[in-house]
Amino acid sequence: MTSGTSRRARVLAAAVGTGVLVPLVAAATPASAATPAVTCTSAKAGLAAKLKQDITAALATRKGTVAVGLYDRSTNTNCTLRASSAYDSASVVKVTVLATLLWDAKKHNRYLTDRENTLARAMITKSDNAATSTLWKQLGMTKIKGFLTAAGMTQTTPGANGYWGLTQITVTDEQKLLKLITARNAVLSDNSRAYILKLMGQVVSSQRWGTPYGVPSGVTVAVKNGWLQRATNGWRVHSVGAFKGGGHDYMITVLTHGNSTMNYGIATIQAVAKVIHRDLAAS
Repeated sequence: MTSGTSRRARVLAAAVGTGVLVPLVAAATPASAATPAVTCTSAKAGLAAKLKQDITAALATRKGTVAVGLYDRSTNTNCTLRASSAYDSASVVKVTVLATLLWDAKKHNRYLTDRENTLARAMITKSDNAATSTLWKQLGMTKIKGFLTAAGMTQTTPGANGYWGLTQITVTDEQKLLKLITARNAVLSDNSRAYILKLMGQVVSSQRWGTPYGVPSGVTVAVKNGWLQRATNGWRVHSVGAFKGGGHDYMITVLTHGNSTMNYGIATIQAVAKVIHRDLAAS
């Protein structure tokens, strides 16, 4: 080094010996550094690497912002992408509404009324908005927040002023909810869980797109989708699903926004779902 070496050059030179230079170099390329990567872990040899590779490839050419969650109990496999990024819920929140209704009924040691059953069925199987608004208003913010606390869904913020479709959700919390629905726990009774899964398994055929795409035969499907167009970030298109069979017990959440059309968002979700089902079936 000459006496004319700048202070920055000396700092960088010193950093070489401490291993600090690599982060400095990475910081110089914000475009790549700002793009989060799919992360996967698994107790099954080779499965995490395969899922990471295939989910990444499925999203490589897709526009929009996508968040992904996968959990398979059978192989203790987890994959996440943007797990804590918040999205407008659209109709995916309807599963939370039903879970809240059942949680509250259990607290008061009562069954759902015929009217509540009718509303719940329309809300889940047909994604009926009027039924959802009725139940949302009946429950009120105190009960909805009470359920979220009981479920540990700390990243979910209910939509204000009756706008349930603008509830802020994350992959982390949607996966927590799916875990509660699909295994015994202290929050939801076995009957409540079975009821939710039953209705999610009876969603009308025109709304059974998304996470069930490419599911192997013999695997049971429970699904709820959401879609909403707004002036900013285009179409929000989401899908949450629980799947059991073929030696696996797993749940998938895919949340997207920035889609040019609803169908574009659906295609993105299905590209992810297809490789997940395929890789798990082959493991």
